[in-house]
Amino acid sequence: MKKLTLIFALCLLLSNKIYSQPGFDNYHFRNDFLMASPGAMKFGLYGHDNPALLNYVTQPDIMFAWSDQFGGFSDFERWGLFLGMPNMGFSMMNLNTAGMRIRDYRISAAHGNKTFGIGASFNWSRGDTDLLERHNSVTVGTLFRPGRHFSLGLTGTTVTKGNNYEGVVDLAIRPLGNEKIAIFGDYALRNDMKFVNGFWSAGVAVEALPGIRITGRYFDNNFYTFGIEFSLGRFGIFTQGGFNKNFNHSHNIYAVRLGAYDRNIIDDMVRKPKYYTSFDFSKPIRYQKFQLFDKANSLIEILDAIDAAAEDPRTSGIAINASSMNISHTMLWEVREQLKKFRETGKKVVIFTDNASMNSYHFISVADKIVLDPMGSIVLPGYLEGSIYLNKTLEKIGIGVNEWRFYEYKSALEILTREDMSEEDSEQRQRIIDQRYDLVKTDIMASRGFTEEEYERLINEIVFFTAKDAVEHILVDELGRWSEINDILEGFEGKEKKLIGKDSLQRYQLPADNYWGEKPKIAVIYAVGICAMEAGIKARSLSKDVAKARKQKDIKAIVFRVESPGGSPLASDVVAAELLKAKEEKPVIITQGSIAASGGYWLSMYGDTIIAAPNTVTGSIGVISGSFYNKGVKEKIGYETDFVKRGEFADMGFGLFVPLLNIPIMDQKFTEEEEDIIKNVITSMYNDFIDKVANARDQEYDDIDQIARGRVWTGDDAKALGLVDEIGGLQKAIEIALMKSGIGIDEEYQVVEYPKPGLFDFTGLLSRITGTKTQDIKEDPVIEHLKFRMKHNTEPMLILPLEYMNFYFNEQKAKQ
Repeated sequence: MKKLTLIFALCLLLSNKIYSQPGFDNYHFRNDFLMASPGAMKFGLYGHDNPALLNYVTQPDIMFAWSDQFGGFSDFERWGLFLGMPNMGFSMMNLNTAGMRIRDYRISAAHGNKTFGIGASFNWSRGDTDLLERHNSVTVGTLFRPGRHFSLGLTGTTVTKGNNYEGVVDLAIRPLGNEKIAIFGDYALRNDMKFVNGFWSAGVAVEALPGIRITGRYFDNNFYTFGIEFSLGRFGIFTQGGFNKNFNHSHNIYAVRLGAYDRNIIDDMVRKPKYYTSFDFSKPIRYQKFQLFDKANSLIEILDAIDAAAEDPRTSGIAINASSMNISHTMLWEVREQLKKFRETGKKVVIFTDNASMNSYHFISVADKIVLDPMGSIVLPGYLEGSIYLNKTLEKIGIGVNEWRFYEYKSALEILTREDMSEEDSEQRQRIIDQRYDLVKTDIMASRGFTEEEYERLINEIVFFTAKDAVEHILVDELGRWSEINDILEGFEGKEKKLIGKDSLQRYQLPADNYWGEKPKIAVIYAVGICAMEAGIKARSLSKDVAKARKQKDIKAIVFRVESPGGSPLASDVVAAELLKAKEEKPVIITQGSIAASGGYWLSMYGDTIIAAPNTVTGSIGVISGSFYNKGVKEKIGYETDFVKRGEFADMGFGLFVPLLNIPIMDQKFTEEEEDIIKNVITSMYNDFIDKVANARDQEYDDIDQIARGRVWTGDDAKALGLVDEIGGLQKAIEIALMKSGIGIDEEYQVVEYPKPGLFDFTGLLSRITGTKTQDIKEDPVIEHLKFRMKHNTEPMLILPLEYMNFYFNEQKAKQ
């Protein structure tokens, strides 16, 4: 309260100028078009009354109001025009009386957030200003809303010529914490008045039904007003009547509003749904998008938009253009699950595609209606995982490979040291393939009504389907093109349906006045890429983001998304240690993407709850190391090395980058003594890894060791083994965070994302300027990963084989 008292005093001081003339109307008269005190309902008069209220305006809106106090209904002797937009406002007030005319203009601006904002406005007058002693004036206003139930506004107004000034307090309380009811009052005091003689009013504002608002207000001079407002969406009307102490009618005020979308009973309860929400998946879906000039979709906005479409009473379905999708299979599963929830509301999903294969067809099979391009096709060959083995190639070049592999499933270096898969690697890969196949099979059979025999025949006998074949085998429902989507929807629904973009959904259009103050926040933090300090997940800066989210009291929980094949133990632990600190103060929910294994699992292990998709690749709890050494390449290329040293093992790992090949090559293979040193480091690090996981998961060392040893698991298997807690995706992680933080799953909240997205894609802009492709400018993620491995040659690593990282690579390429 001390802070608010000082602010109010400041407003009065700004008003207290030593001039000699009066210059503006009193507070209640110049705001006579208000139905309630400024902070009690909607946005007041868009900054005309308290400029700080403009912090709550999210869309342009315009209102015209007039009074019959100085004439008849259509005489327009007293009228006002009010324009509001985010952080800016303009108003014009007109009064014709006793043969004189005065017109006041006011421009307003505001800055701040939903808890505390400040604003200022400048007023100037035209007309018979000398006769009415009108002068320019300045208003400074503040708005303080520390929570959902309380609003306090303070304004101070002064003329620029004279010593007339005024201070106003307006207070409103919402007993239910929403727009349904507000009890309000205001108090205005001018410089020539004693405190007990100030002007005041009090009343109540009720919004029992969406957009229907009723107000009653009492003034200190025994005057009453009663008003009612009807909102019809982007259009609204209201009227208010004034009565004296004997309840004799004095005058009416009328207003019409046009522009911003508002709550309304028509859309919510009367009008039948007439829209389909359109989604364009031909553009990539990734975790984060640039703030400007980025037409991609982010995963979190797609999931939220589907949920918003389910709630929107104006929509009856979703139409998706899934042509040329470039989306990881786990993201597709997450979006598919969200669409399944959407369909449970009784609304429909229509998906168009030009071509489809296993993952994309798995996704589109969720639709009520699948439309395939007449020249499109579907290919369903099943799944395969394989590797190219380079051992003999390296032998011919003259490069040997040390592999320090002490855990049978840790196969990261097999492609360099073997000519085929080891039995252990074959076992774990086959398990992943089998489970991925069964997941897709189960979902497609359920969606399209196939028997198991029918499904297996499609995969193992037919495989390739032309557009006509796809219709014949009930893989799709209709042939057509996205350009014909309106006709397709009309044929499907039996009536015309209009398409709207996701940004036009009601959730994103409704005014922000229903919630006072800042909403509680959930931090969503992304760890995408190899575990490295300055590349990939950028552990040094990412750990600072986690620390920042931990320290911010308005952030109630952290959702940490892992999309990483692992990498450096240091980078993994730097971030994991910060997550462990955060866990002591607020819920930390881990959600795993396509791949969260080895170092990626290290990032995950401290979560209060770990969530994986059924087709996530996780686990790989193990450590491996290796190095390249000279096996004739020096002689073939013709380079030599030499050194001096002090220290028995100073030359351990000594070598140079091979010219042209850019590969670090040690002069010679490690000695047995040197290999014992490496082994001790790896086993020590492995034991530490197992201990950390066992403590984090509340299990015994031996229990974790049995399921570790470098083995990768699917999300389904990981849940059965106790390595993860729930099957789900990012949306489920947010829901669990809401529950564990005490916010509640049905309450409003705000998502804050880290790392902060860049302003715009500089390389994309450069590619447009130069005419080059973006991928020509950006380094290929595979090359980036190989460089990482070379940089950390001989170091023990928490990392997967190169082949497992196609998911991560696809995510990175989608960004290009």
